[in-house]
Amino acid sequence: MVSVREAHFSDPHFQLEEWVNRYISDSDEAQMLLTLLINVEQLLAKKSQQAGDVLKRSREMIEILAPLNMDIETLQAAIIFVAFDAGLVEKSDLEDEFGVSLANLVSSVEIMNAIGALKITEQSRGNAPQIDNIRRMLLAMVEDVRAVVIKLAERICLLREIKTADEETRVLIAREIADIYAPLANRLGIGQLKWELEDISFRYLHPQIYKDIAKQLDGKRLDRETFIEDFVSQLQVRLDSDHIRAKVYGRPKHIYSIWKKMQGKQLKFDELFDVRAVRIVTDRLQDCYAALGVVHTLWHHIPKEFDDYVANPKPNGYQSIHTIVVGPEGKTVEIQIRTEQMHEDAELGVAAHWKYKEGANTSKQSGYEQKINWLRKILQWQEDVAESGNLVEEVRSQVFEDRVYVFTPSGEVIDLPQGATVLDFAYYIHSQVGHKCIGAKVDGRIVPFTYQVETGQRIDIITSNQPNPKRDWLNPNLGYIRTSRTRSKIQHWFKQQDRDKNISAGREMLETELARINLKIKDAQSAVERFNMVGMDDLLAGIGGGDVRLNQVVNHVQSQLKPQELSDEDVVEELVKKSINKPSAKGKGQVEVNGVGNLMSHIAGCCQPVPGDEIFGFITKGRGISVHRSDCEQLKELMKEQPERGVDVVWGENYAGGYKISLKVIANDRSGLLRDLTSVLAAEKSNVLSMSSSSDVKTQTAVIELQLELYNLDALSRVIAKLSLVEGVSEARRL
Repeated sequence: MVSVREAHFSDPHFQLEEWVNRYISDSDEAQMLLTLLINVEQLLAKKSQQAGDVLKRSREMIEILAPLNMDIETLQAAIIFVAFDAGLVEKSDLEDEFGVSLANLVSSVEIMNAIGALKITEQSRGNAPQIDNIRRMLLAMVEDVRAVVIKLAERICLLREIKTADEETRVLIAREIADIYAPLANRLGIGQLKWELEDISFRYLHPQIYKDIAKQLDGKRLDRETFIEDFVSQLQVRLDSDHIRAKVYGRPKHIYSIWKKMQGKQLKFDELFDVRAVRIVTDRLQDCYAALGVVHTLWHHIPKEFDDYVANPKPNGYQSIHTIVVGPEGKTVEIQIRTEQMHEDAELGVAAHWKYKEGANTSKQSGYEQKINWLRKILQWQEDVAESGNLVEEVRSQVFEDRVYVFTPSGEVIDLPQGATVLDFAYYIHSQVGHKCIGAKVDGRIVPFTYQVETGQRIDIITSNQPNPKRDWLNPNLGYIRTSRTRSKIQHWFKQQDRDKNISAGREMLETELARINLKIKDAQSAVERFNMVGMDDLLAGIGGGDVRLNQVVNHVQSQLKPQELSDEDVVEELVKKSINKPSAKGKGQVEVNGVGNLMSHIAGCCQPVPGDEIFGFITKGRGISVHRSDCEQLKELMKEQPERGVDVVWGENYAGGYKISLKVIANDRSGLLRDLTSVLAAEKSNVLSMSSSSDVKTQTAVIELQLELYNLDALSRVIAKLSLVEGVSEARRL
């Protein structure tokens, strides 16, 4: 049966206040709704000629939602959403015009538009923004189920409005609603909305079948109504005489459900058992079974058509006793028996439990349990949609199977990657919660840090007063954490612990180098921006921690000197002096300029290229060609000042000279570390020119700096690779 509009808004005698009072019994709430309708009407009158259509739909939304016992805020949000969806109210104005709470609810309804993306096309497979939108939609659905109910009501309004549209439009919209929204209403148990969504969609998708069934129902309406009235009267008298507190009434038959039963059981209309239907609503649970006894005493029942959904509820929570009896004149009648509470649940579903008016009377635990229940229904709905064949594998895997939805003790929904641990959950809540985490409970049970959370669980993190992360948490083999987000937060914490030490070391190193060219640390301010640092302390920490190369900072500072301090020529000469190594006997013939060998050349001390590196030459005054790596910062500064002195150079074929290379090794401090490192160097026949090491007792970390003599790039790469494989080494790199 399809609902019809109750209010004839085009009637010149229509009274808005009378209409509002018909749906809202509370006088204060009725006045709030009336005021909002008038305000929206005035607002829309200034902005659009379509205001009448918007107001008509908003009132129609109230007619759908009010019988569901939704709270006043839901009804207000429904009115505002219609105007917002029509583009007549800007999103930026929602909060100012209607307040934060209503603005948030309207935004949640807007997020429901992501449902349409569930019917993803081949062209949009794996579309990341769509996946994110669907995930946000699911979270919004769990956080505030009122948004879902408003969206379902809006879809009913749309179905009614497209009655006069072209067939293609009707079919496209009806298909989406039948595949997506009707199963959602079913899973949430909102029978009133589910029936209308199914029936109108069915009418558009299968118009002839719909008309045939409706015609057969209408053709026998008088006979059926007379039969049902007599049946109800007889049954009510018998229940009253047996002192069973219950009310009996006939109910309209859902056309879509008739067709489904005809399809499922391969029956003709005349062969259906439940075209005639009666419902018994009792006060108490025990009265349900007492009423069932009366029914089976009065009429013979069909055993295979008996279902007890009270003892075994349907997945969406539906409870009722269903039986079919052979009544007077040998006609079959379906009888449903349920309590008042079961009836309310069946008609209103989750809407029956979303009682915002109770406010503080609802405990946190109760709110948590309700959200668990809604989450399960929504995930079950996803399975329904997937079975319809309209949900591609990408959405199923990326939205549902690779994510888990868990709860904080207050009932807030947290969306985590599949496989996330309780420690990942702690860091997702807040960095400090993770840093201070000393334990975790899942559904009240203590679990280890490596415990992987599952959808629907409630996680409670136990914290200490002071942060105390463990370096073991970063070990991927131990399984404490699974997400890169958590790993980066832990790494950042440890990096911050060494910050003061790195700042002090960096300051000393920079001051020493700058003093050699008669500069002070204040002259290095320009390097802060150059190396993308926030302040000088960050730059110094980078130098001290080895993240920023000292010689690059010094080179940059020199290049930024004011003209009055040094002339352009002086700047170049100072840069050249800084970059040149002392000539060696091996220097002759080490590089070729445009195919010409045996030229005076020097390996630049700033970048120390080795054979195999891409190189470039710079002509100095009286000192030959200074050879740099092509990516050398010093070279860039030189070329900026005098680009005409640049020259292409390549390594000479017969050059076999050695070069000084500086390496830095960071490792877990342990006995025998230096022995293992030097064994690797010996095996690679690398000459160790110097070695220095320092150890941090607190973090058990050792830093070793080596100066080696190597002969080509392959040897350098091989040495670094072998050093990285030594037990406990976390980093080995060229300085």
